[in-house]
Formats: sequence, C-alpha cells, structure tokens
Amino acid sequence: MFTIDAHLDLSMNAMEWNRNLRLPVKEIREREAGQTDKPDRCKGVVSLPALREGNIGIVVATQIGRFVAPDNPLPGWFSPEQAWAQTQGQLAWYKAMEDAGEMKMIRSAADLDAHLALWNNGAPNENKPIGYILSLEGADSIVDLSYLEKAYNNGLRAIGPAHYGPGRYANGTDATGHLNDLGKALLKEMERLNIILDATHLCDDAFWDAMELFNGTVWASHNNCRTLVDHNRQFSDDMIKALIAKGAVIGGAMDAWMMVPGWVRGQSTPRAMNCNLEKVIDHMDHICQIAGNTLHIGLGTDLDGAFGKEQCPYDLETIADLQLMPALFEKRGYSKTDIENIMHGNWLRIFRSAL
Repeated sequence: MFTIDAHLDLSMNAMEWNRNLRLPVKEIREREAGQTDKPDRCKGVVSLPALREGNIGIVVATQIGRFVAPDNPLPGWFSPEQAWAQTQGQLAWYKAMEDAGEMKMIRSAADLDAHLALWNNGAPNENKPIGYILSLEGADSIVDLSYLEKAYNNGLRAIGPAHYGPGRYANGTDATGHLNDLGKALLKEMERLNIILDATHLCDDAFWDAMELFNGTVWASHNNCRTLVDHNRQFSDDMIKALIAKGAVIGGAMDAWMMVPGWVRGQSTPRAMNCNLEKVIDHMDHICQIAGNTLHIGLGTDLDGAFGKEQCPYDLETIADLQLMPALFEKRGYSKTDIENIMHGNWLRIFRSAL
C-alpha cells in the first residue's frame, strides 16, 4: 500500500551521522562497523532504497538546529546564526539529492498531484524519487522573523516551534512555560505565510497557547498518548481532543520509550519489553477511540531519529516493514478504507488543504 511517513530526520542522518542514504540499509550498517560515537551505530533502519522498497513515496523530512544558552546542557549551537547555517547545510543535502534524482521537493498541491501520478503509474519504484515536504523541528534557527519568509521561499512548509528543553520561541519536551512574545509573533507570521504548525514537542503551556492563537493548518507529525505512556512528551486525552477539533492528523511515533511504559534508556531492549508494531497501533487506536473515526491518525515514525534497532519495534528490520501494518490493522477490525486513511489518505487530505 502506498505509504506516507510524516517525520524522518533524513538530513540529520546524512550530515551529522554521516550516512550515505543512497545505499541500502545493510551497506550503511556495514560502513559503520566498529564506530561507537552514537548508540545506534550499525543499527539504522532508514535509507532511500528502503523507502522505495516499502512503497513509502512521500515523507515529511526535517531540518533541525537547536540554539543552546550558556545554562542549557543539551547539545546544540551557541548562536541562532550557527543554527541557521546548520539547517542550510541540511537543505543543501536535500537539494543534492534532488539533483541526483533521489528526492523531489513538494511545495504545492500541483507538485503533490504530479508526484502521486508518478508513484501510481504502475512502474517499479526503483528509480522514482522520494517526495518530501520540508519541515523544521524546533524554530531556534529562525534568526528573526525576516528569516521565516526566506525559509518559506526555500520550500519550508511546516514548523514545530519547540524541540527538547527551552527554546527561543517556545519551550518543549521536559520544559515548561507559556509562549513568549517571539513565539506569538512566530505563529502570526506562520499563519500569514500558510506554514503548517507542528504541535509535536510543545510543552503543555505552549501547546494550549498555540491552540488558542493559531488559526492555520495544524498537525502533530510524531506523537503518542500520555494515557498509555505517562510522560510530558506525549499528548493527554484533552490535548488529543483539541487537535481533533482543529482537524489535525497525529503521526504514530516508533521510538520505543514512547511506545511502552517503563523503558530505561541504554538498558531496556525492544524484545524484552515486548515492544513491537502492535504497540504503536495501541496508541493510534486510542486516538481513534477518542475521535470516533480513523481520520486523525497516520504514520510519523521518527525512525533513525537518533535511535535505531536498539530502540524501535523488534519486528521492524528496516522502514520497508511499515508494510506489515495494514494486516495488523485489519486483524483489529479496521476496514480497507480505514487502513488507506491511516497509511496515506489522512496525510494527503491535510497536505492538499495546506498546500
């Protein structure tokens, strides 16, 4: 089934992990043999060939560059300008992939329709470019609001104002605090430019501010449910209801600690914690029960988002195994139309509306 993944850190993997994503996953792992600088070395699951193998023809692909103040222990850049430069290097990689015929940026509804026609023409996928909608995870790299229009002109179509910790525009996971004046101005400018708001990672205070202030298109690219795994990174049922009221789609994330309770980083293993694809479906099903329909969920896996096989569903060897999910949904009684909504239809609806 044609599949859309609404959150992949492809350029981060290429530029910071130094992965040649044009290679098969097996060859990327082999190239990393003996490397120990990252916990997921030799355990990655994403590559451009694996996306094609899994009929994953469209992704939301990120840029990311965090600014860190002197008292912030998180990794990041010491000025917004450095963070901006990092995201521009990532953009240059996407452009190089376009030049190589590996990827194709989707900026408009016309681009979307043309790309879908290509992927549905009945020909094998091997030489088809992966379509991508460009998203910014954390807005710290927007030096000032004049940079937002530059980014839009470069193809940026979605922004998550926060990531982890305190941010220049909004605070994120493991932080607290309402939107500051810069954050409110950012939302206003995003609305003017028709840039999608990604509610993922917003701390609770900032989330509720954004729901009140922002009148444009909203989604949550990669987020699970607090009711099932109790952590501020997840959405409460009230937050899920607010997103549904906004017409949002929420992408199921496949980072194991978000899928099963009691995960201990560096100690737990997916098999020991029985963390399989069924667990992310539990979260997605919970959202469907709140909504009363299947119109507000999709996939936003975050696979290879600084973790690999050591911290993702044990029954997923590469991202191509997302094709196991339709049968799992069918086993739970989801109809063919439901499954098509989940695998691509809901994201296509919101893409068309936003673009």
